[in-house]
Amino acid sequence: MISAPYSSTAEKRPTAWRGLAAGWPRALLFGVALASAALVLAPVPAAADFRLCNRSSSRVGIALGYKDGNSWSTEGWWNIGANSCETLLRGDLVARFYYVYAIDYDLGGEWSGKAFMCTREKEFTIRGMEDCLARGYDRTGFFEVDTQEQKSWTVQLTEPAQKTAAQQPGGAPVSHPAPPKKP
Repeated sequence: MISAPYSSTAEKRPTAWRGLAAGWPRALLFGVALASAALVLAPVPAAADFRLCNRSSSRVGIALGYKDGNSWSTEGWWNIGANSCETLLRGDLVARFYYVYAIDYDLGGEWSGKAFMCTREKEFTIRGMEDCLARGYDRTGFFEVDTQEQKSWTVQLTEPAQKTAAQQPGGAPVSHPAPPKKP
């Protein structure tokens, strides 16, 4: 009996197997794309921060005062350009009241208030708000921001002709005095 030459490499796979093998890279690519899209489109928890937006035409320096556990702390300086925003504290807010002092670097003037806390000219973190001068610090008046116990808050600093506002997302602004212009 004569038989035809046989080669295992010449054997053809069934058509169904070839279709599955040929589609495997495409199926893997589709799965990766679908998983990536799900990650991008998944809801992301809202950032809960204390932010300050400088809506003036000047560069400003910001100092912030807040209750840190059982004591008070002040920190500074954040330098914020004209018409820009900066996150001063990251995460859920833990206090109802925060205190802000801002100075206009370009035109002079300040945003201040009647809550006196310690600051200094250079970058600082100061614990406590008593005896500022005796401890070698400046005594500076901050304006109060009532966050109404929200987890996130944005303060808007505006030009003197406008009103400065501490604004809750979705809430009505609370007015604060704008800095006086220096002659």
